[in-house]
Amino acid sequence: MPSTHLPIPPRSEPRRRTAELISRLCPTEGFTMTPLDGVMAMRSNGPLKRMPTLYEPSICIVAQGRKRGFHGGKTYVYDAQHFLALAVPLPFESETEASPEEPMLGLALRVDPTLTAELALAVDEAEGLAAHKPMTMMATPMDEGLCDATMRLCEALNSPLESRLLAPAIYREITYRVLTSEQGGSLRAALTQGGQFGRIAKALRRIHAQYERNLDVTTLASEANMSVPAFHNHFKAVTHTSPIQYIKSIRLHQARLLMIRSGHTAASAAVRVGYESASQFSREFRRLFGNSPAEEAKRLQKVLSLSQPLSFAKT
Repeated sequence: MPSTHLPIPPRSEPRRRTAELISRLCPTEGFTMTPLDGVMAMRSNGPLKRMPTLYEPSICIVAQGRKRGFHGGKTYVYDAQHFLALAVPLPFESETEASPEEPMLGLALRVDPTLTAELALAVDEAEGLAAHKPMTMMATPMDEGLCDATMRLCEALNSPLESRLLAPAIYREITYRVLTSEQGGSLRAALTQGGQFGRIAKALRRIHAQYERNLDVTTLASEANMSVPAFHNHFKAVTHTSPIQYIKSIRLHQARLLMIRSGHTAASAAVRVGYESASQFSREFRRLFGNSPAEEAKRLQKVLSLSQPLSFAKT
């Protein structure tokens, strides 16, 4: 039986090797599920202009090319030198630098709440609790350990046997390295769900899971044990938007995904995500994405190959 192991690269070239391995995992544009649940490979063969996007809590590592995220008046660059981490489901805007000669190649790793909380608590116990301000989104320098772990994960994902036997442990290692990175303390503070931030994070998770329901701010505030004004203030501090605008954005992103992935019409997608008025849906969709629902679905179907289901990173 031929060996499934790939040639061992020089230690000085982990980024180039990682890009090569991701290219094998994701030979076509768009997002491709890898053999390990919770990890997707992503590829873009050309530049993508600034557009609204939605990520669930995740770690995004780019081996080649460059992406920029825009949120709350700040720019977050993630490329071969920086990874992006999000602690909560967050709509923002992003753009991609890529070319046919040097496509953007990367991984998106879903944040596992149980694993992350376990590791974050263990790190804090070992290092002593320090005062870190929770952050929802951060771009942090890649260090040698994280680069090496990412390359080893990609090598394992290119082997069916190693995907089952080795990849889960490397995924755990990457999570640990992210939590102990330069901004890891702020990420741990966000993910351990303490204080006011934790209450808002819980509300965000509920909205993300139940966006099609009739969610009212008064109920969300009550569940967070806050007054409505306090809930508004803390919500905006975490997301840089109001609860109503956040709910609207989540619904519109999900509707776009339904049209692209499942072939829904604008009318059926609107109903599925909780809109009662088709005309209101179309107006708000155009306001967010700059195109009508039909135009946006057609545009994205041209630039992205979405034959694989997108479970946690949504363009």
